[in-house]
Amino acid sequence: MLGYIINRLLAMIPTLLVISVIIFTLIQLPPGDFLETQIAEMQAQGENVDQAKIEYLRQEYGLDKPVYLQYLSWVTGLLQGDLGYSFEHELPVTEVIGDRITLTIILAFAATLFTYVMSFPIGIYTAVKQYSLGDYVFSFVGFIGLATPNFLLALILLYFANVWFGTSIGGLMDPQYIGQPWSLDKLLSVLEHLWVPVVVIGTSGTAGMIRRLRANMLDELQKQYVITAKAKGLSPLKILIKYPLRLAINPFIADIGSILPDLLSGSVLVAVVMGLETTGPMLVNALLSQDMYLAGSFLIIESSLVVLGVFLSDLILAAIDPRIRLGGGAVK
Repeated sequence: MLGYIINRLLAMIPTLLVISVIIFTLIQLPPGDFLETQIAEMQAQGENVDQAKIEYLRQEYGLDKPVYLQYLSWVTGLLQGDLGYSFEHELPVTEVIGDRITLTIILAFAATLFTYVMSFPIGIYTAVKQYSLGDYVFSFVGFIGLATPNFLLALILLYFANVWFGTSIGGLMDPQYIGQPWSLDKLLSVLEHLWVPVVVIGTSGTAGMIRRLRANMLDELQKQYVITAKAKGLSPLKILIKYPLRLAINPFIADIGSILPDLLSGSVLVAVVMGLETTGPMLVNALLSQDMYLAGSFLIIESSLVVLGVFLSDLILAAIDPRIRLGGGAVK
């Protein structure tokens, strides 16, 4: 097991290196750069452009260097914990994304917790009580959740949250706390606003997870080992938890690789509709404005979380599922 962990960790290094090259290349593909975009906007508005100042800024930001030197400078900074400099915000990237990452992690953690807490008992119940009234009701609600666009549900819940509970529309906190240091009142304001985006983001994921867990459980409940366990007199609860459920949750453990990046990006469309101060809209704006160091930092962090998530999910799967072997030459 230790050798497997070491090999996987060593394999992550070239993987992340290749990912960083791809990300930097994709960011550089659009014609021009941040300064050229700004110049075009200024000229479109009829403003004069000081070429001397533009050349100075190009040298200051390192945009006059060859692409490979810009890449080496960026990667070297990442290894030292320096995410670069945001051209648009004129601040280091770490200062630009600091508060937004905190809010994004809070939102994503709450939405993930909501999804798992809601989907697991419902998915198990609908599988065990197949074709019951509860199964039909939950299945119908699940289909509604899958079919309803998140942005539409966001608008509906924003309206009812404002009418019924007096919660201010949009954002993750009351306006007076935006940009202020964290305090108990600010945290309480975040918690007051949090339930609406959590329900919106978690609904579709919950509905999909219920359907998948139900299908996996039904497949396992019909296998011979379950019939044999029942014949031996084991209690239904013990049979359910020890065998079918243990094997049916494998896809959800494998989903860790996609859950971790959500801690950073969040649901971009929902964030835009609801005016959430998360990192998703900032990433979109950085890509549109060609703020390459800000966009590149977001993308490399997300990619690192994907690699880390896949690594963790593989370790957990190998630990809980005896059918999974760590190598092709497993001992029979």
